[in-house]
Amino acid sequence: MAALFVSRFFSAMALTVKQRFFLAILVLAFPLSAISGDPDIISDFVVPIGVNATVLDGNFFTYTGMRPLINSDPPTNFTVTKATMAEFPALNGQSVSYAVLEYPAGSVNPPHTHPRAAELLFLTYGILEVGFVDTTNKLFTQRLQAADIFVFPKGLVHYQFNCAENDFAVAVSAFGSAAAGTVSVPSTVFATSIDDEILAKSFKTDVQTIQKLKAGFAPKA
Repeated sequence: MAALFVSRFFSAMALTVKQRFFLAILVLAFPLSAISGDPDIISDFVVPIGVNATVLDGNFFTYTGMRPLINSDPPTNFTVTKATMAEFPALNGQSVSYAVLEYPAGSVNPPHTHPRAAELLFLTYGILEVGFVDTTNKLFTQRLQAADIFVFPKGLVHYQFNCAENDFAVAVSAFGSAAAGTVSVPSTVFATSIDDEILAKSFKTDVQTIQKLKAGFAPKA
């Protein structure tokens, strides 16, 4: 089995869509070394409120929400499919969660943060330009190819960009929290009710420019 995984690992660029997602699922079995942001629990696992623990079986510890990805077509929009505590209650107290990220050619996962966990991204297909900014405002960037792993430190602003012109990319991200949280920088700034004048002063521009930027985040009719 290990030999099979290694073979697929190093031939990821040649995998079919179906095989790439099988590879992504295999990654889920590997230990997560990211720093945990969740409190320790004093039981083996957390039983949901209102559920009788004696009736739990293997189904409770199984998440099937990734199955549609196996036979899916290449993405047409940037898409994130999550396995967090919200989708998979058995993760409560386990300090781990995952996401499969699909990037059409030229698409971007805009600058954002995860306040409760580091992110360990494994690129299973394609190429990505990634980066994060530390607390000294230093930008760290890298161009990844299939089978590369990149870590985004906990709480720092980061992004991913599929710089390929004619091919998509697929990645699996692991988080050291069952609910890492996501704070989108553009949406947080321009899709909330922060006063236009405050934003204009903060970005050293005028109110009209801020209003144009906000209009781009307004809900589509």
